[in-house]
Amino acid sequence: MNGLNARLLAAHAAQDKAALVALYTEAADTATEVNARCFFLTHAYVFALDLGHAEVPTLRARLVREGRECQ
Repeated sequence: MNGLNARLLAAHAAQDKAALVALYTEAADTATEVNARCFFLTHAYVFALDLGHAEVPTLRARLVREGRECQ
């Protein structure tokens, strides 16, 4: 996660929201614990919503499956 963490910090510094969607999704995909996974998914979802990103429905569906978002 160290390399990913550095990329996340760089994307935040650059205010690159599209990269943040991808990076937080990657972090969620590699998280082994459900709370960490949902934390990263929520961040990806918020940045995706802000951008009107194509991944919004997919991210939301993942949060619904985890019980973190209502249908």
